[in-house]
Amino acid sequence: MNNHKILFYITLILLIFFQYSCKVKQDVEKSITKSGWENLVDFELTKWDRYLSFKHQLGYDGNAPKNQKGELIAPIGMNKPSYNVFTISKEGNEPVIRISGEYYGALVSKKEYQNYHLQLKFKWGDKKWTPRKKLLKDSGILYHSIGPMGAEYWRTWMLSQEFQIMEGHTGDYWNQATSAIDIRAYTPEHLMNPMANESQDYLHIGEKGPYNNYCLRSNNYEKSHGEWNTLNLYCFEDKSLHIVNGMVVMILKNSRYLNDNNEFLPLNKGKIQIQSEAAEVYFKDIKIRTIDSLGKKLNAYF
Repeated sequence: MNNHKILFYITLILLIFFQYSCKVKQDVEKSITKSGWENLVDFELTKWDRYLSFKHQLGYDGNAPKNQKGELIAPIGMNKPSYNVFTISKEGNEPVIRISGEYYGALVSKKEYQNYHLQLKFKWGDKKWTPRKKLLKDSGILYHSIGPMGAEYWRTWMLSQEFQIMEGHTGDYWNQATSAIDIRAYTPEHLMNPMANESQDYLHIGEKGPYNNYCLRSNNYEKSHGEWNTLNLYCFEDKSLHIVNGMVVMILKNSRYLNDNNEFLPLNKGKIQIQSEAAEVYFKDIKIRTIDSLGKKLNAYF
């Protein structure tokens, strides 16, 4: 065999090896992406339970809604058919969740999650129901959800922390039941609410805190009506970040709740709830992945 043939075969072998190496690298990268993110939306909503409490009427007391006869209204319950509050449509080839909002309730993840990055997209529909007909459209992501349904106001949701989804207020924080957390925020004056800001020290927000149970996001980064918004929620140990369309709007840490013995305990894992709260809203591309740190860039906020 002459030198030219030897050189040809060596080159051919190297080329085959290079192509194989590239394919292996691509397959590994695809595998990492596929295994790293868990897709939470399919056409059957198999990753979620559907919970409904009741259809709100004027005059209801949120803590103990009663009918016209003065009787306590029982919740509709879990996975009851025929209400069509949580439905699936198709956009291209992907599933889109419509939450009508007509009944108070929530999609509730079947699994519990801890130390994760949750990402989803939402946009508003047009319909609103009592008591929000003249108010802003409302929904929310309730994370670290534990305990029974109906622990919070309107006897609907589980004890949890809330990443608010509301017109002009997406990224706000509400505590649910006896949860509490510390947020970098301006100290409020008189009737004003605390407002998140990364330059400020932490305020205790929530159960038995001096600043009630609510904090405003740092700014409004929501897109125009009908456009999709991307939300990112990072939860690691006792910390969390609310991110709206790429902008960090709230920095939170020391997530906790008050138990029946009046003791604060860590609140750093649980189910995820997506609220039905008297307004029509759409969700898609809901996915989650486990993280082992916040990374240098995100951890710097704390």
